Amino acid sequence: MTDFKFHTPTDSSEAGKAILTQVQNNYGFVPNLFAYMAESPVTVQAYLSLTKLLESLSLTPAQSQTALLAISQANGCDFCTVAHHAIGKMKGMSPQTASEIVNGETVTDEKDRALVQFSRQLIEKRGWLDAQDLDAFFAAGFEQKHVFEIILIAAIKTLSNYSNHLTKPEVNPELQALLNQ
Repeated sequence: MTDFKFHTPTDSSEAGKAILTQVQNNYGFVPNLFAYMAESPVTVQAYLSLTKLLESLSLTPAQSQTALLAISQANGCDFCTVAHHAIGKMKGMSPQTASEIVNGETVTDEKDRALVQFSRQLIEKRGWLDAQDLDAFFAAGFEQKHVFEIILIAAIKTLSNYSNHLTKPEVNPELQALLNQ
């Protein structure tokens, strides 16, 4: 198996140093995902740019984190599951919904359940959702624009989840501390 290089703001290419320094300044630490991903600094930049777009979605921040967490859990990405569980708490995600997603349980809240089911189905069916799947999502009050926003979220998670599957980063103590607050 290939061992991927773990980069730091002082031990990387010039572009890698620049992007990791930016990450360090933004987050207060470098999530291990980015330390590996910095092998291709443009990939880190793409992830950060796409993630910044989440602020412009019509989904609420809590709903975005709910979808990010559901997709990370569906993809079996432990690193991102911890990260979005922690960030979701800060963005107003229901603790009960977060716990149910992490544990693979049926989500109790009706609207959150529809969002989680749709997000998981999008991944499991590789986008080939049928009319029944869409109707259930729309019946919960979501709109067509939300379909495309969740596809964007799935694209972001594909980048990070797959990168994490290959590099197997440890969860940063800083992320674990956020989760435990």
